[in-house]
Amino acid sequence: MPVEFRIARAEDVPIVVALLADDVVAAGRQGDFGDEHRAAFALIDADPGNELIVAELDGEVVGTMQLTYIPGISRRGALRMQIEAVRIASGVRGRGLGRTMMEWALDRARSRGCALVQLTTDKSRADAHRFYDSLGFVASHEGYKLSLT
Repeated sequence: MPVEFRIARAEDVPIVVALLADDVVAAGRQGDFGDEHRAAFALIDADPGNELIVAELDGEVVGTMQLTYIPGISRRGALRMQIEAVRIASGVRGRGLGRTMMEWALDRARSRGCALVQLTTDKSRADAHRFYDSLGFVASHEGYKLSLT
């Protein structure tokens, strides 16, 4: 069963929110689908430097990720891709869809001229760390966050 990738549409957002909430680490911070999610999607959809991607299997959305293209002065003006909010539906995990999705994202980064792909993952996600290591990612930096709300 081949997986297909596309840019999300407004009608996909409730499914994306449900995928994001179906996660032990993120469940408490996601909340139920609502106006905040609609507004966030509108901003993402209007920004050519952002893409909310969904993965479909047999016409059903089973995965998501957000890709952000960041221009920079560092690294000789390199464009980089930030990958965030990567999720695969719990019912189809373990079938290689995550690897296929990440390989698709890396190809997309190359096609857009990115010199670097970066992501963050929660320190408690040992399985995710092994997964990203297996794709060739290197844990090269320590990340920090500061909540403003």
